[in-house]
Amino acid sequence: MVYSDFRSMTPERSERLTNVLIKRQPALTIVLENVSDPHNISAVMRTCDAVGIQDIYILNTKIDAHKKWGAKSSSSADKWLSIHQYTEASLCFTDLRKNFNRIYATHLGNDAVDLYQLDLTESVALVFGNEHSGVSEEIMSMVDGNFIIPQVGIIKSLNISVACAVSLYEAFRQKSAAGHYDQQQLSEGQFNSLKNLWGFIKE
Repeated sequence: MVYSDFRSMTPERSERLTNVLIKRQPALTIVLENVSDPHNISAVMRTCDAVGIQDIYILNTKIDAHKKWGAKSSSSADKWLSIHQYTEASLCFTDLRKNFNRIYATHLGNDAVDLYQLDLTESVALVFGNEHSGVSEEIMSMVDGNFIIPQVGIIKSLNISVACAVSLYEAFRQKSAAGHYDQQQLSEGQFNSLKNLWGFIKE
């Protein structure tokens, strides 16, 4: 990450950062379980930034921790996100439970509900699994429910970054209608901490 001199931040830049932070949504996050392709992760990061997610959780229990992301896929979105990496599912979910009321996973199970039936205006975390095997049984035993994205084609799956984008923009639609983007959702402490941090980041 490249940093700039915070003291040289112009009023225009300060206003831009403020306008973005006002729309950050601390009650919405995503969890990526053992997603191996850094370009998929980067594409997800770009969508997260676009809909106002600040914190994302990356859980790697079967693959090595990621050291870098696909720069072209993310357009450097990772600079503006708070990324939490875990190697133990229990620790990850302990932290999730502290911050979110409900946790849902994408899974083609018999008890899965339609994405559009979820109330995404509540405090919620959405879990997306590995590109090949999906969400693991271990994680399925820890979530509050699972959902599917309606499809009518022969291939009943989407690329993980696409599935994440579809899900997050449904959350964006619901939260916009509920007025969540019309007023600051971050606490004053979170807001000021992030603005101070962002002030040092070179765009």
